[in-house]
Amino acid sequence: MNTFIPIKIRSLAGNLFGLLVASACWLPLQGQQVVKDKSPLQLADQYFAAGEYYTAAYLYEQYLKPPANANGPAFTVYAKKGKSPQGTQDRSRASILYKQAESYRLAHYWINADSAYKKCTDNKDALYWSAVCERSLGKYDEAEENIRKYLSEGTNSQLKEAAEKELQTLQYIRKQLAAPGAGLVNSWKINTPGSFEKGAFAVRAVSGNKYLVSSTKTDSAWVKGVNPHNSRLFYANLKNDSLDQLTPVVLPVAGIADNQGVASFTADGLRIYFTQWKKEKGRIVSNIYYIINRGDSGWTKPALLPQVNIDGFSSKQPFCSADGIYLYFASDRPGGSGGFDIWYAPIYEDGSAGSPVNAGSGINSAGDEQAPFYHTSSGTLVYSTNGRQGMGGYDLFSVKGSDAAWGVPRNMGYPVNSSRDDIYFFAPEDSTLLANAIVGSDRGTGCCLENYLIKRSPKNKRLTGVVRDSKDNSPIADASIVLTDPSGKTWTIKTDGEGKYLFDTLHKDYFNYRIAITKEFYNDTVDVVKINDTAEVNLLTDQLVNTDMYIDKKFILHAENVVTVYFDFDMSNLKEEAVNKLDSVYNVLVQLPASTLQISGYTDGKGSDEYNKKLSDRRARACANYFIEKGIKASRITFESFGACCPLEMELINGRDNPDGRSRNRRALINITKE
Repeated sequence: MNTFIPIKIRSLAGNLFGLLVASACWLPLQGQQVVKDKSPLQLADQYFAAGEYYTAAYLYEQYLKPPANANGPAFTVYAKKGKSPQGTQDRSRASILYKQAESYRLAHYWINADSAYKKCTDNKDALYWSAVCERSLGKYDEAEENIRKYLSEGTNSQLKEAAEKELQTLQYIRKQLAAPGAGLVNSWKINTPGSFEKGAFAVRAVSGNKYLVSSTKTDSAWVKGVNPHNSRLFYANLKNDSLDQLTPVVLPVAGIADNQGVASFTADGLRIYFTQWKKEKGRIVSNIYYIINRGDSGWTKPALLPQVNIDGFSSKQPFCSADGIYLYFASDRPGGSGGFDIWYAPIYEDGSAGSPVNAGSGINSAGDEQAPFYHTSSGTLVYSTNGRQGMGGYDLFSVKGSDAAWGVPRNMGYPVNSSRDDIYFFAPEDSTLLANAIVGSDRGTGCCLENYLIKRSPKNKRLTGVVRDSKDNSPIADASIVLTDPSGKTWTIKTDGEGKYLFDTLHKDYFNYRIAITKEFYNDTVDVVKINDTAEVNLLTDQLVNTDMYIDKKFILHAENVVTVYFDFDMSNLKEEAVNKLDSVYNVLVQLPASTLQISGYTDGKGSDEYNKKLSDRRARACANYFIEKGIKASRITFESFGACCPLEMELINGRDNPDGRSRNRRALINITKE
C-alpha cells in the first residue's frame, strides 16, 4: 500500500528556470518496508537528487530532529545519540544541516534557508548563501555585510566570483529603491482564492474582465506514484483588484502526470495556445499545444504546434500578439544564446505556426529568458531574464521594436521588479504599459508565484528645448528661461553651454504654457510652448521637446554705431565726405530692414539761439532727405535739432577763438538702431 506523509504543499512554479508548474511536493512510501529499509536521510538524498527540494528539506529535518514518539506514523527514529544509520557513517551533522539549508534555498523557502545556513557556523560557503537569502528577504544591509565578510574570508573561488556579482546586485537594488521615478509606481497583491497555498500566475486576457490564469488543482483520484497536485488553467474575473470565480478550463491531457498552464487566446477568441509539461527523470519537458474553436462542434483536441516543438528540447509560455501575427515563446531549442531564449513565429490562418526566429543576442543572454509578452499598441516586448543586471533572481525587461528591428532592453525597475523572481507580465492593449499592469512574482510570503497589480501615476513629462541666436543659429548659453503655466505658477532655469534647458518633475502636457527668455544684450522673447517631439526616457518618464526658440541680439549703442558728418560754417549742404558716410549707413539700412535712424543736428556757438536752432534743423533734414531720396521710408527716420547745444570741443581757449573746435561742433549725428 502507499503511504503519503502529510507535509506542506509547495508549488515549484517559476523556481526552476521559470518552471511553469504549480505541482505540490508529495512523498509516496511503499509501505513499512521502505520505512524500515531507508532512513529519512537516505530518502532526503534521493528526493534532493530528484529536484524535490522541499520534500528533501522536510526529510532532513526528520533526521536532524527525530519525532519524540519513535512509534509515530512518519518515520522510525534513526538519529539516536552516538549512532549513525546505515549508509551515513561518513556524514557529519553539520554537512546534513548544510544540505537541508540548500534544500530550502532551492525550494525558495528563504526564511527557512537563512535560518539553516546561519547554523552552519563552520562552513564559510553558508555565509555567502545566507547573504543571498537575506537579499531575497529584503535585508539588504545584512546581506551586504555578509557578502563583504565572505569576500574577505571565503575560499571558494567560484562563490567569491558570485559574491562580487551579488554585491553589484545589492548596489543596483539600492539605486532602484532611490530612483526618483520609483515613487510614481504602486504595487500590491491581487486577491486570488488559494493563491497563497497553490500559486496563481500568468494572467492572460480572454474578453472583457475575463482572464486565463494558471494555478494548482488536486486530482480527485490519487494514483500510485503520481503527484496528485498539477497545474491547470482557470478562467477568472478581475474586479476590484481581485481575481475570483476561478473556473477550471477543461482540456484533455496526454497523461495524469501532465501539467497545463501559461496560455494565450488569439484576439478573435477562436484559438488557445498553451503549455503542457511533465517531469521526466528529474527534468522538466514542456511543449506548446493549441486548440481551435469550431463553433457548434466546440473545441478541437489539443495538438502539438508544428515547428515550434522539437524532440529533446522544451518550448513553453506562448503569447499571441494582439494583431494575431506572431506567437512569442521561450525555448531551449538549438540556435539560441544561452539556456532558454525568446523566439517568435508567424501564425498561419489554420492556427499553426511558421519557422521560429530567435529574438537575437540583443534580447537574449547567456542566461535564461522566458515568459514573453508583446504590447502591440506600444510596440514593446516584455520578458523575464536572469542573464542581465537586476535586483536578484529573474527581472522583467522591456524593449521597443518589432521583428524588423529591436531596441535596447531596459530593466523595468522597482517596484515592477523585486529582489525575488519576477516572471510574468500583462498589460491591457487599451492602456499604457504600466498604467494597469499585472506581474507574476514570488515576492510575497506565499508558497509560490502570485499576481501583483502595477499602477503608475501619470508619467513624469520633462520639457526640453534649445535657445538659438536668430542671426547665426548658434546656441545661446546662460539664458534665463521662465516657464509659466496657465495659473501663473513659474519655474526658472538657465540654458547650458549648448543652449539647452530642461524642466523636470512635471506631469503636465504643457498646453498653454509660456516660455520667457531673457539674456544680456538680447531682446526679451516670449512664446507659447510648442511640442515638436516626444521621446520616452524610461517607463516612468517622457521627454517633450519644444521647438527651438530664437532670440534677436540688441543693437547696443557704441561709438562705432554712431556716424558723424560735419558741415562748413553757416552751411547745411552735404560735403563729399559726408555723402560717403551716409552711403555706408544706407547699406546697413538695406541689409537690416528692421533698423531705424535717429538724426541729431548741431551748430557751433556763433549766432543767435533762434538762428542756430533753424540751422541745425536744416542740417538734420539734409541727412534725412538724402536717405529718403535713396528709397528709405520716412517712417524709419526720426530727427531733432539741438542748435548750439552740447559742444564736443571748446570754442574759446584762453579767451581766443578755436576754429578747429568750432568745426567739430558743426555736425549731425546719425544713430543706427537695429531693433
